[in-house]
Amino acid sequence: MKTTSKEDFRSHCAVNYGVEIFGDRWSLLIIRDIVFAGKKTYGDFLKSEEGIATNVLAARLAFLEGQGILSRAPSPDDKRKDFYTLTEKGLDLIPIVLNIVLWSAKHDSKSYARNLKEFVDRLGGSPMEVSEEVKALIRNGGCIFPKSKE
Repeated sequence: MKTTSKEDFRSHCAVNYGVEIFGDRWSLLIIRDIVFAGKKTYGDFLKSEEGIATNVLAARLAFLEGQGILSRAPSPDDKRKDFYTLTEKGLDLIPIVLNIVLWSAKHDSKSYARNLKEFVDRLGGSPMEVSEEVKALIRNGGCIFPKSKE
């Protein structure tokens, strides 16, 4: 996969910029896995139910790192593994991901989010407050649902 540099964008329309950086399903699912399930390693991301191919995962992680959305560092416990975390630029995507959750809960009758009524209701009532709380949680190494298998 070709890595897009800032000079390679089709246009400088604000919507286009966002779509080119995080508009594919795999990028958003990687971000989801970090935010909701606390996944940090290549192996963790491979276990997601959507079944991302190894080459696609490697390319998306490299792209997101290159765009400043993710940072990568060796695992403190196993130097053969890398930990991926959201940068401040990546954390700024949390409100977008949370709004997708709200939209899905409203329009997908089988959405997992419908099982999280308390969370979805709170998010719908004060989305910016919840977004800031989630950002702080992720900055401190946490995630929304620590035991999630998503």
